[in-house]
Amino acid sequence: MDIKDFLVSNWWLIVIVLGIFSGFVTINQGLIGVVTMFGKYRRIMRPGLNFKIPFLEQIYKKVSIQNRSVELEFQAVTIDQANVYFKSMLLYSVQNADEETIRKVAFKFISDKDLMQALVRTIEGNIRAFVATKRQSEILGLRRDIVEFVKEHVDASLEDWGYHLQDLQINDITFDQAIIDSMSKVVASNNLKAAAENEGQALLITKTKSAEAEGNAIKIAAEAERQAAQLRGQGVALFREEVAKGMSQAAEQMKQANLDTNVILFSMWTEAIKNFAEYGKGNVIFLDGSAEGMQGTMKQLMAMMQLQEKK
Repeated sequence: MDIKDFLVSNWWLIVIVLGIFSGFVTINQGLIGVVTMFGKYRRIMRPGLNFKIPFLEQIYKKVSIQNRSVELEFQAVTIDQANVYFKSMLLYSVQNADEETIRKVAFKFISDKDLMQALVRTIEGNIRAFVATKRQSEILGLRRDIVEFVKEHVDASLEDWGYHLQDLQINDITFDQAIIDSMSKVVASNNLKAAAENEGQALLITKTKSAEAEGNAIKIAAEAERQAAQLRGQGVALFREEVAKGMSQAAEQMKQANLDTNVILFSMWTEAIKNFAEYGKGNVIFLDGSAEGMQGTMKQLMAMMQLQEKK
């Protein structure tokens, strides 16, 4: 019996074998197969080699359990009627790989396009609702608040669909050009104001320190002058005291030698004239060189000597 006769006579066996082999199905990693029979959900298939009843069970859909992302660009209006433009990235995935969750995901929407449309519109609606309660000047500092608000209000809907919002990143927030220009002017004016305040404070500190230094210098100079004057006065007093002591001793010695004390006065007079001439440095000094003038000067010196002797 040749092969042709064998195939003809055993065609039913060949059909059975082909049918059995057609029941083997491979599900790739990251996917879960949803199996239906007669149009009704029956079970799921995990990644790897699976078997389905030939001609009866059908793979309705392969559900991805991997993370998926989508970029969003939309506009919102603040409470003070400013247009805000958002660019964001949405990261979502199937909630888990449980059979009930996979069943929700498979039959909740007709296609991924419908899921994406519902998800995007839900996110945009929540962000618009949040922005509508805030002022334009507050928006730039509320990125984290916006993300938390969206997650709080969207997670419930996504859970009912079998999905979970992994992350929402707001990458860019912009305004109309007129608003951007006005914001730049506000920032520039604030910087100028801060610079002027800092400059004024620096000038005030400089002036204050300069005044303090000048005052301290005046105090130091005054104290030095006071001490110098005190020392000069003490020096003059000591000089006078020493002169008086010297004159007294000289007078005593003159008396013991039976000499006239007027010689001392005459000597002092001549020494004074010599000192004037030696240290005058070109200054003009007028002295009464007459006999009457010298006699008057001698009388004054004698009066000083008598006063010292009384003390």
